[in-house]
Amino acid sequence: MNILHVSIECYPIAKVGGLADVVGALPKYQKSLGYNPSVIIPFHQNQFTRDAELTKIHKGSIQLGEVSHLYSLYKLISPDLGFTVYMIHVPRLLDRSKVYGHSDDTERFITFQLAVLDWINIPENMPDIVHCHDHHTGLIPFMMTYTTTYTNLQLTPSVFTIHNAQYQGQLSFNKLYYIPSFDRKKIGMLDWDHRINPLAAGIKSAWKVTTVSPNYMKELQVNANGLESLLRNEGKKCVGILNGIDTETWNPETDPMLVKNYKLSTLVSGRKANKKWLCDNFDLSIEKPLFAFIGRLVTEKGADLLADILEESLSNTGINILILGSGNQEIEEKLKSLRERFIDRYHVHIGYDEQLSHMIYAGADFLLMPSRVEPCGLNQMYALRYGTIPIVRRTGGLKDTVIDIGDGGFGICHDQTMVWDVCYSIKRAIALYQDQVAYKKLQRRIMKIDHSWHRSAQEYIDLYNSLIQPK
Repeated sequence: MNILHVSIECYPIAKVGGLADVVGALPKYQKSLGYNPSVIIPFHQNQFTRDAELTKIHKGSIQLGEVSHLYSLYKLISPDLGFTVYMIHVPRLLDRSKVYGHSDDTERFITFQLAVLDWINIPENMPDIVHCHDHHTGLIPFMMTYTTTYTNLQLTPSVFTIHNAQYQGQLSFNKLYYIPSFDRKKIGMLDWDHRINPLAAGIKSAWKVTTVSPNYMKELQVNANGLESLLRNEGKKCVGILNGIDTETWNPETDPMLVKNYKLSTLVSGRKANKKWLCDNFDLSIEKPLFAFIGRLVTEKGADLLADILEESLSNTGINILILGSGNQEIEEKLKSLRERFIDRYHVHIGYDEQLSHMIYAGADFLLMPSRVEPCGLNQMYALRYGTIPIVRRTGGLKDTVIDIGDGGFGICHDQTMVWDVCYSIKRAIALYQDQVAYKKLQRRIMKIDHSWHRSAQEYIDLYNSLIQPK
């Protein structure tokens, strides 16, 4: 079975969030099951592509409305990521270092999708399954099924995965001419609330729709940024498959980004060395429990509450807090302004730092995830893998993956994204930390939990097989 994953991000080539981690891991595990997955992404002008060995295997042209664009398709030769990677290069559109945030993102994403379809429309390049990820690729299932340009692909099954329904890529019908000709009776497949909505189009047009956790699929039927009724109506073809993590990349025993590697038998000394590095570098005390937050500083992640949470907790408890992330400028400024008040107990690092994130998982005692929305969440699974106890709000995939210690589980959970709830959970964590025997026993327990992609990769293969027509 030839599987083509279509995405804007893929770790380690280009990463903004969890989408990259999923697309960089799921194909690797599908290949280990004996299948032939590949990933196609835009060409990102960054350090990875500058260092990589690429070979051009195809060139073509596509029409974006009245404008013709030449594109080149490159295949990644080295480094080997464990699966085949293709990159589409379009001069001045798909050759930038920044993944998102351009004024012409609509044109960039549609150009990418058109180039993907132009290439796989050639019979010898046609995959058995086209698996699209998030709204940036949501028009592909529609164009495969309904446009006259890509009739070769009408019988090729498409799967559409929603990683985050908050972002939908809406555009005006004034740009309908970007899409190749189709029977205008099908225009409703593109429409939602009188706009072209790529996420809605993907949901309507794909053969199957998945989300990244079972609980998130349920939540979307009541809170999907306006698409609730659509997801209820399409419920029969929707399924939630829990994301996994790449346990080869995320392995404290072999992780090259750590100061000291460790396994169950060396957990105490290994984690102490990594915590010491964090405390030395960020002026914190190794004697105090270290709480951390890693992620985008946006309201969706509950980051707007962090300043109040840390002010309350640092004023009234003997803890350290370390924050790694970037996002909303107002949130960033609030967090930076508190540094002088708690100079020996708190530090914030604004930005993205992959190595530092690994060190935090290996050295922090607790990870804060007070998310309002968390479709799956990978951070809590990384934390468990490294022996860091997650403190989470029961939502989305966090509810699927973390069970409270009061219910016989292994994490600390709360029901609301509110300052009081998080601060109370921090106090529960402090009480656990003070019982070092119970705390270390719990650390060893959580490191044994299997959140690898093995089971989920097989679920996707089973889903694909259910769609492929016998030849």
